[in-house]
Amino acid sequence: MRFGVTYDLRADYLAQGLGDEETAEFDSEVTIAAICGALEALGHEPVRIGSVQRLAEQLVAGDRWDAVFNICEGLKGVSREAQVPALLEAYDVPYVFSDPLTLALALDKGMAKRVVRSAGVPTPDFAIIECADDTLGVDLPYPLFLKPVAEGSGKGVDAKSRVGDRASLQRVAKDLLRRFRQPVLVETFLPGREFTVGVTGTGAEAAALGVMELMWTGKAAEHGYGYENKEHFEEKMTYRLAEDRAAEEAIGVALGAWRALRCRDGGRVDIRFGDDGKAYFLEVNPLAGLNPDRSDLVFITRFKGLSYRDLIGRIVDSFLRRHPEIRQ
Repeated sequence: MRFGVTYDLRADYLAQGLGDEETAEFDSEVTIAAICGALEALGHEPVRIGSVQRLAEQLVAGDRWDAVFNICEGLKGVSREAQVPALLEAYDVPYVFSDPLTLALALDKGMAKRVVRSAGVPTPDFAIIECADDTLGVDLPYPLFLKPVAEGSGKGVDAKSRVGDRASLQRVAKDLLRRFRQPVLVETFLPGREFTVGVTGTGAEAAALGVMELMWTGKAAEHGYGYENKEHFEEKMTYRLAEDRAAEEAIGVALGAWRALRCRDGGRVDIRFGDDGKAYFLEVNPLAGLNPDRSDLVFITRFKGLSYRDLIGRIVDSFLRRHPEIRQ
């Protein structure tokens, strides 16, 4: 099968003058080479396309592929992750991973929480701050946790994200509104264990790949799995495979959220425990990182004794089950 591969190369955006944090979600050449290598090893022909702009140019020029392996994060707008799949649907080209609705919904953490909560999946109580004055209406018990509503890779999450009073809430919210120019999610801080659950498959066939517990070292920025902790995970974080009762509960919540949001093929769901001993949905990443050396979903894969090719194979298998008309 001939797979087009869409992606945002971090080096391209750094060359345009964007900063390290601004480009944190974008991919390295190592990742693209690993994906293409795995597709080749699985018997497919990968064809590099690149960004949504390059995809548009090639579609208009008449280029086509059997399918597209899409990991484009996009640069602008709260629906930026939906741009490539929306364009592919307009040209009737099948693609791996979630559709435009799910990708736009999942990126907006507040909207995602509303949907999973309506489906009966537990998530911390929350509020959305659209402007500085909205902090006056936040009626949640402290401590609280703040982050931009539509960012990934831990952007905007640091030691200041946990606040214990209204003055701190107002100060941190104002700073996040200024820096990221988007609403701020405020939610009840959960003091318990944190997990990320790898998921492959779609709908009723979705299953947990594995559960990884996140633990902070003494060098970490406290309280959250933020940008600095992720970028320098070697010294700031410790990871381990979790297979205890808490991990099983985390799987149940993760799969409930995955299905409620109609995520497809592969990704991760972040779960944290409250002081009541229960697991709560934090957020979902339906376009999870696939860097072979530093991405959480890949760590989970290796903890389970599987290879990178195995992971890509499971993702592609899920896609092919959704599209039996193009199965080899």
